[in-house]
Amino acid sequence: MSDSPAAPGDGTTDASAADASDGRPKRRGKVKKKHTVLKVVAASVVLLGMVTGLAVTYAYRHLSGNITTADITDAFVEEPPAKEEVEGPKEPLNILVMGSDTRDCDGCAIDNEAGGNASDTTILVHLSADRKRAYGISIPRDSLVTRPDCKKPDGTVVPGGTDQMWNAAFGLAGPGCTVSQFMEETGIFVDHYVVLNFVGFQDMVDAVGGVEVCIPETVDDRAHGIYLPAGTREISGKQALSYVRQRYAVGDGSDIGRLKRQQAFMASMANKVVSAGTLANPVRLFNFLDAATKSLTVDKGLGNLSKLAKLGLEFKDIGLDKIQFMTIPSDYAPDDPNRIRWLPAADDVWKRILKDQPLSRGQSSQAISAGNVPSQGSGSSGSSGAGSDSPSSASGSPQSEDAAEAAREAGLCA
Repeated sequence: MSDSPAAPGDGTTDASAADASDGRPKRRGKVKKKHTVLKVVAASVVLLGMVTGLAVTYAYRHLSGNITTADITDAFVEEPPAKEEVEGPKEPLNILVMGSDTRDCDGCAIDNEAGGNASDTTILVHLSADRKRAYGISIPRDSLVTRPDCKKPDGTVVPGGTDQMWNAAFGLAGPGCTVSQFMEETGIFVDHYVVLNFVGFQDMVDAVGGVEVCIPETVDDRAHGIYLPAGTREISGKQALSYVRQRYAVGDGSDIGRLKRQQAFMASMANKVVSAGTLANPVRLFNFLDAATKSLTVDKGLGNLSKLAKLGLEFKDIGLDKIQFMTIPSDYAPDDPNRIRWLPAADDVWKRILKDQPLSRGQSSQAISAGNVPSQGSGSSGSSGAGSDSPSSASGSPQSEDAAEAAREAGLCA
């Protein structure tokens, strides 16, 4: 036997040689797993990307497929006004939002009433050219206005007239007639329109987990399916819809008071969508968008999800205190307490919207902002069906008696 050591790198040792000589198998080193782990990680990333991509594609197609579009320009008999040119980084946008009171859709028979396929609610949403202000201006449905001639979908002309009920235009010739009526009355060009039905409203409220309201006195109208004890609480679904549509069992029973409650409710919902993380929660956001798009009818300019998303992004830099809701200045007609006439002050509001100017301090004082909602005066956060036992009251600077009385008449907490 040689005493010389084995050559480096020949892969043998005395021990291994002995193992080989006696017939036992050679010992092997550990198999390196680094490449296997990397392959698993890479495959997982690819799979996750595929699933995410498919989910996004499905969501986009699903939500876009929900949207109903309709060209309403065929309803116009009168030529629309030219759009006012104003200075700013972008063009101001005017969107006429109409709530249909039809009971024909699935789930729309909510109050044991027949409905008339009229515009239950009409709101002009104005977005300023600098994207720093947004106004929602409600028009009472009982307003007496001059309605222009309009065409039905079959081409039949519906003659216009003076002292016509605002919401009749929708029932006579569809949303196009309401848009034409608005433009004729105000001189403001409408860029887009949106029609939302009862079910869409209910589902949107449910998707954000309910909306907080403050009720100064118990609302008891069980004949129409609503009973709400006084206090601050979150309401949802059919209960929320009944609350914003209720007239006779809340406040002074007027349509103007009903509009005030609708504005407070919308401001509270906008506050929750922005401040409660709805926009940052993919599941909640999808449910909210799914609810909204399923029940929308819009013009072709808003006819898919990307166009609606682009519109939504226009609001991203507007603070909650700059999103304001108000009713066009109006009062009950002297010759008919069941009808409403716009006051001379309405002309100044429409002129400011036309010129893309901020509302005056006096006008803003009558508005409800999403950053200061009457229902959130106590800062409490109720849950659906439950809440504080007493109505909240606003803290801070004292309100005037007139403002407090107006809030009570509208069925809101002062």
